Amino acid sequence: MTKNPNIDESANHRQVQPLYQKVEEHIKHQIEQGELTPGDLILSEPRLSKELDVSIGTVKKALDNLVWQGLLYRHQGKGTFVSSIDFNNSLFRFFSYADAAGHEVRIRKSTTDRWLGKGPKEICEKLEVAEGTELLFIERIGSIDNTPTFIENSWWIAELVPDLEKEETHIPDLFYALIVDHYKIPIVRAEETLTAEACDKHTAEKLNMKIDSPVVVLNRSTFTSGSKIVEVRTTRGRADQFSYKREIR
Repeated sequence: MTKNPNIDESANHRQVQPLYQKVEEHIKHQIEQGELTPGDLILSEPRLSKELDVSIGTVKKALDNLVWQGLLYRHQGKGTFVSSIDFNNSLFRFFSYADAAGHEVRIRKSTTDRWLGKGPKEICEKLEVAEGTELLFIERIGSIDNTPTFIENSWWIAELVPDLEKEETHIPDLFYALIVDHYKIPIVRAEETLTAEACDKHTAEKLNMKIDSPVVVLNRSTFTSGSKIVEVRTTRGRADQFSYKREIR
């Protein structure tokens, strides 16, 4: 059997990185490059073991970790599949979306601005395109019971989403569903960072807040196949609507 050049179990004692992590990276790479897409059935544990020249135990541990991370899911009797990206795991969920009784309430989003234009240098760098590339800017306000709670500023490479700048193109609450279904752009992962800052004039006006009031800021980079960034988004939300709770075991 020809050994996989990236995974050498016989040299495990010399490797700093455990073999199961190399198996994880192999599968993640396939997902990021579009070789595996959401809903795809991955190879069985014995076939992966043979293909990568590692033990079944190593493969099982890698798959268990990827299931725990949400990249894969198991269907009893059918196998292990590639998951769709789940934004329920986003840091965004720590905004409080419940009424006084603790019942969940629906967020309504409205598109308040959108236009095409040359992208700012900072945004172009994040999107990994040349400065001045035509981008689409979209601003949306999220409201609960008609009370503005957060504001989203989203930047897209214009040529990827033609006509999305037009007012007649409806942007649904589930924005990524439009991107996946209409524009056929798979959303495979996102990276998020959470910070806080003082509210600027524009945000204060949109959210009916006082200038310099605290806001929570969620920065997101959204990726498609091939580890290509397709969206840079900043969400600013009222700090009084944000809470964090995590059980650690």
